[in-house]
Amino acid sequence: MSRAALGAVLTALIVFATAPALSGDPGVLRVGLPSVPAILDPAGALDGPLPLICRQVFDTLVRYVDAGSDIEPALAAAWSVSKDGLVWSFRLREGVRFHDGTALTAQHVADSLDRLIQPAGSPRAPAHNAAAPRLLRGTPGIVKEIQATDPHTVRITLVLPYAPLLNVLAHPAFSVVLPSSAGGGAAPFQGTGPFAVSDVAPGQVALEARPNHWAGGPRLSQIVFSEVADDAQGVAALDAQSLAVFFPSGGPPRRTGAISVPGWRIGYLALQTEKEPFSRPKVRHAVATALDVVPISRAVGASALPLQSLLPNGVWARRDARISLEGDQERAKRLLAEGGFRKGVPPTLLVMSGSPGIDMERLAEAIRVPLAGAGLATTVRTEPPDAALALARSGEPSLMLLEARAEAGDPHFILYPLSSSEGAGKGPETSNVSFYRNARLDDVLIRASQLSFRPERHRLYARSQAILAEDLPWIPIYVRLHWVLARPEVKNLRLHPSGFPRLDRVSLDVPPGG
Repeated sequence: MSRAALGAVLTALIVFATAPALSGDPGVLRVGLPSVPAILDPAGALDGPLPLICRQVFDTLVRYVDAGSDIEPALAAAWSVSKDGLVWSFRLREGVRFHDGTALTAQHVADSLDRLIQPAGSPRAPAHNAAAPRLLRGTPGIVKEIQATDPHTVRITLVLPYAPLLNVLAHPAFSVVLPSSAGGGAAPFQGTGPFAVSDVAPGQVALEARPNHWAGGPRLSQIVFSEVADDAQGVAALDAQSLAVFFPSGGPPRRTGAISVPGWRIGYLALQTEKEPFSRPKVRHAVATALDVVPISRAVGASALPLQSLLPNGVWARRDARISLEGDQERAKRLLAEGGFRKGVPPTLLVMSGSPGIDMERLAEAIRVPLAGAGLATTVRTEPPDAALALARSGEPSLMLLEARAEAGDPHFILYPLSSSEGAGKGPETSNVSFYRNARLDDVLIRASQLSFRPERHRLYARSQAILAEDLPWIPIYVRLHWVLARPEVKNLRLHPSGFPRLDRVSLDVPPGG
């Protein structure tokens, strides 16, 4: 064993020395995370370990299905929306209680949502309100009023129709909470979820099962989340049986026991459609045709997969039609010629430095080399994230390698900001750095964001993806993966594209006396 590996093992044994071995404690799931939040307030749970922990403790009005971003009932057993799309009514499930025994009422739901949506008037406003401004177009944003019309009915009135609302309400940040009797501390709220907080200490959070949860009791008695300094320590703790599950910070340090699922974050190549030669659709198609999934796959490594659709698999309304990344340089040359391409000053390919888990300079080479082979030379420019984003929003670079996320699993949060005319004005609020404008697409995307009837939204998003596949203002390159390492005795662990799976169905199959 190398000195580094031995050190990792010793560190793991010291850190987890107080934890009983898995074989002696089959009801306790010990989970390693890159970090453990100091305060468990779901309002700050946009991504990372906080929403993973909060999803076990708190419930939302609706929730994501196990394998994707479709919506199913949770605290709300049923809901309806007015014909004009402005009034949503949610009927609460009967018999739900918070962890201290308090019966859930509609007023609890209204207060929980109001502290995010109307933080200025709430005594329980979150210190870090991460999700609400982004997902609701500001605070209060598109929400006009939230009312408890009776003890079991919540009414949300909007200032304009907003179909993504259901997916937004499924995000852990919009959990229903009750202020703890202690009045603050590391766990200022309690929830109605399958687990309750039993202890919070520096670098560790312990949860205990609630057998009477409305969705059925967990198969575990306890979950203990522990902060792990690095991936080597996490692997060592798995081998020492001090951990049963480890969520690495990026790609897995080994493949034994590794599970992955494509997430909601994509990498894409934006083409500045206001500048030559990328104002020409055939030139943009030539770029996609020249790119090759094999070097892209090698460049992104275990952190991502090449993506050949405009939406990742885990987002509902994804269209199956593929974006051609053929690696066909001869065909790309023909498309460039048909598009009237003439060689001149090489356009700049802008990439961000320091992207976690992906060597962006290597990925830039995986893009530059096939383009050069097709006759389209480019100059790579690497900048820190803030500087790169400012340049992209100014319209200066011709090609930009960026990332976007389908927040809350709704297609609106990728297709609209990246492709609509609203996001194409140069400045600090620019989201459409291709500066692509298409009135026909705008109409489709706006209607899709306003119609609450899901089949019609499906149809509109299929049409919008067809338009974008034809015009290609931006080209999908990769989709980020979520990874977990688990010991063989861990059963029914299913990752979720959001990155925060439910753990109440997980069990430990430890042999007697093992």
